[in-house]
Amino acid sequence: MSEKEQCVKLIAKPENMLKTIYTACKTCYSAKLPAEIYDEAPDEETMLNLIERVISSGHYSTIEHIQLTFAISHVSRACTHQLVRHRHMSFSQKSQRYVKEKGEIDYIVPSAIKNNKDALEIFENYMKEASDAYQKLVECGIKGEDARAVLPNAISSSIVASLNLRELIHLANLRLCTRAQGEIRSMVKKMCDEVLKTEPWLKKHLVPKCERLGFCDEDKSCGRMPTK
Repeated sequence: MSEKEQCVKLIAKPENMLKTIYTACKTCYSAKLPAEIYDEAPDEETMLNLIERVISSGHYSTIEHIQLTFAISHVSRACTHQLVRHRHMSFSQKSQRYVKEKGEIDYIVPSAIKNNKDALEIFENYMKEASDAYQKLVECGIKGEDARAVLPNAISSSIVASLNLRELIHLANLRLCTRAQGEIRSMVKKMCDEVLKTEPWLKKHLVPKCERLGFCDEDKSCGRMPTK
């Protein structure tokens, strides 16, 4: 059983995110060369004013130049299966084919199960059975690529994920919603927090979509915003 805390670390980002976005925005409306715009970039407030106007107008291509890379660990395969469904992202994940599990498998317990004594007992008994089955298959000479068939979605995994800023905002808008599954919601919140450490101006963008729209467009609302 995994008692390790979900770990999310931002390991790569542009050296000067604001200047890069500002250059992209200004290039669309200036006769100057992009290199000149970058070298002559004004103060942060002036850059932010232009960037906010451009983003609010829906000109999102200007923030696609910002590539971010995260190192993520102690998350379940169920969580990463949700993450890899997002478009315009790149992934490198711990392989269940080449990395054999040794001893009792490391797994993530969903909070809903962790807080229910009876459910937790059922869950942990099943995890032990799955772990035992995997080890017995390996002892029988079965390769990891086939023995992994008995591994559950709860098994702990690690993944490196890269995406541009536009996609991060989209990811946050969907996965920070209260209707998102708890584990991925927590993971995406940590991704956003990592970025906000150095780019606090993005705080109003890295929010549930209802905060950006001013209403909820889900079939079932949590009641936080009026529905539409």
